Amino acid sequence: MSGQMQRGGFLSGPSLILAGAVLALTNFMVVLDTTIANVSVPHIAGSLGISASQGTWIITSYAVAEAICVPLTGWLAGRFGVVRVYIVGMIGFGLFSVLCGMSTTLGMLVACRIGQGLCGGPLMPLTQTLLLRIFKPSQHAQAMGLWAMTTVVAPILGPIAGGTISDNWSWHWIFFINIPVCALCVFGGLRLLTRAETPTEKLSVDKGGLALLVLWIAALQIMLDLGREHDWFNSTAIVWLGVVAAVGFLIFLAWEITEKNPIVDLRVFRHRGFTVSVISLSFAFATFFASAVIIPQWLQSSQGYTATYAGYATAFSGVAAVFMSPVVAKLSGKVDPRLLVSAGVLWLGLSSLLRVYWNSQAGFWTFAFPQLLQGFGMPFFFIPLTTLALGSVLPEETASAAGVMSFLRTMAGAIGTSISTSIWDNSTRVARSEIVSRMHTDPTLNALSAQGFSVDQVRSVVARLVDQESLTLATTHIFLLSAIIFVFAAGIIWFTPRPTRAVDTSAAH
Repeated sequence: MSGQMQRGGFLSGPSLILAGAVLALTNFMVVLDTTIANVSVPHIAGSLGISASQGTWIITSYAVAEAICVPLTGWLAGRFGVVRVYIVGMIGFGLFSVLCGMSTTLGMLVACRIGQGLCGGPLMPLTQTLLLRIFKPSQHAQAMGLWAMTTVVAPILGPIAGGTISDNWSWHWIFFINIPVCALCVFGGLRLLTRAETPTEKLSVDKGGLALLVLWIAALQIMLDLGREHDWFNSTAIVWLGVVAAVGFLIFLAWEITEKNPIVDLRVFRHRGFTVSVISLSFAFATFFASAVIIPQWLQSSQGYTATYAGYATAFSGVAAVFMSPVVAKLSGKVDPRLLVSAGVLWLGLSSLLRVYWNSQAGFWTFAFPQLLQGFGMPFFFIPLTTLALGSVLPEETASAAGVMSFLRTMAGAIGTSISTSIWDNSTRVARSEIVSRMHTDPTLNALSAQGFSVDQVRSVVARLVDQESLTLATTHIFLLSAIIFVFAAGIIWFTPRPTRAVDTSAAH
């Protein structure tokens, strides 16, 4: 009958449509939360009495927690069942969203964002798995198209939603809006998906590898986030964090290579194509994600943009990506994927070069146009690179390789954000020092004094202009560095062998 579970675990009729909508909405919400806070950082920083650079911890903490939890998804699903893990993850995501919105200190907010990331990490691959379980094989292409569309559209709407909510209500609501979505998805999952549950078995988990993974990643991220404030390695605490991160990473490598069932299967790195593809992905995605964090902060702190308009300017990067994704999907089977990836990453580098010419007198479209242009290159980068990476490993290693790739991509985004924010802050200080050393203040003092400004007012005006220009110079330096990294990522992809077999990219997430 229509709406009943068919043999093989598939749904049909209205139940299939509703279940697909629930899973698509879940994926949309989880991806949305990776970008919705980007434009809200100045609001949150002002409310909690912290610096904007400290505010980026809200973004990096979520990304790191999500990255740590992704490798556990397969074990969790096998041990407790796909649907049970999905339901518990949704409930946890909703509860931590409530706590994020209620946070009154930076520590509480970061802790709750970590909880959000731990619960949300498995949801993205689980929605993919469940879509493939409830749709018949002949409908898998449509199912993955639905999933991919939410993955592409969510980052576009994230900055717009975050800016609009922060300006018109308060930043707390960027988290509270998850509550009705979580409630709806949990209800829908309980009613529609329980019959698609997978069998469970007692599986061993690589506890040592997991502990080492958490240890070195936590030490590294804390070091990157706190280093600037503690004068880096002139601080004993930062030195110890660096030692723990380095030693922990080396022990983790040795452990995982010798472990029979590793939490992160490092054996896939024996394939040159996979290794090179992941290096290119990590550098390019770290640079791309860092710019998505820095641009809205700069527009609000230096250019006087509201969070809403900063969101509009940032979101243009996803508009062209929506239209180009189907084109790239068709070209992937006809054109050498290395050429597509190289062209796409170089295109991202070109958009970064255009930003090098930004100045404090530029208008909205000067800022929005490179974002729009960037969107044309994004699908050429992400889609063929997945094909290259997964096509380089053995068919039975595809799931493990996809998990490793997702883990490293997410970690790269968090680490790239921390490093670029630190470079941005240091470049601002250097630029300010150079501007001040070359200033001739007497003509400005005389001109403004003639217009009735007091000496203190003149100093205030000059200081504000110096701060604005130094921040702008630092921002353009970041984009010049970004362009160089994009060129590097585009070049090394040619060390990857061309795939010799068809690849099932549905394993990627």
